[in-house]
Amino acid sequence: MRQRFIIGNWKMHMGVRETATFVQDFLPLLGEATTFVGIAPPFTSIETAVNGAKKSYLNIGAQNMSEFPKGAYTGEISSAMLKEGGVSFVILGHSERRAHFHEGDSMIHRKVKWALQEELLPILCIGESQEERDKEMTEKVLTRQLGEALKDFSTKELEKLVIAYEPVWAIGTGKTATPDIAQETHHLIRTFVKDNWGGEVAERIPLLYGGSVKPENTKALMAEPDIDGALVGGASLEVESFAKIIKYAEE
Repeated sequence: MRQRFIIGNWKMHMGVRETATFVQDFLPLLGEATTFVGIAPPFTSIETAVNGAKKSYLNIGAQNMSEFPKGAYTGEISSAMLKEGGVSFVILGHSERRAHFHEGDSMIHRKVKWALQEELLPILCIGESQEERDKEMTEKVLTRQLGEALKDFSTKELEKLVIAYEPVWAIGTGKTATPDIAQETHHLIRTFVKDNWGGEVAERIPLLYGGSVKPENTKALMAEPDIDGALVGGASLEVESFAKIIKYAEE
């Protein structure tokens, strides 16, 4: 039985005060979750979230990090800095980072390497655009992203990461992949891992779906055999909706 994950990506929302209020209101609804539950606030709100979540089942992560361990890289945050700040996971390769900040597969590969070095859990995001899907390039795009980001990784390293499939056409658009489409793509990912690293690690690696996840579609998505959780955007900014998603994921 694979671990289930529900992770909230707050993007550029929630300052320090909003974060403190959210965590305070959310923890009583979380209780003793069996699912890995996490939120990734902006860098400036991480310390507040970590302090508020102490002795709870809420994990705190980061939305990004540098490809370098240290040095003259103005504005960057290293994996070691995140670890020291109490972060337990980091989202890497999100489509918004790829599109708006021109992060390529080789850069994302280096980031995943450094996350593993610091024993941070990498949440590796992959996904195709609407144009790529229309041209029936989904498999080609996803296998390229995976192959480059995980190049030369050992099976031991793969056991310490999570893969999140986020179709670019569904992020922030209100569109959601149907459970059938999501399952088909997750099975493709698991098959790629099996073909390259073996069936044992393929069966153990958690695969998450992201893209306009909300309470209304959580149950149907989580019922699919290859979907082990969700990377949640807008719905994770509201205490009640995020709590409902976790509840449905655990049923």
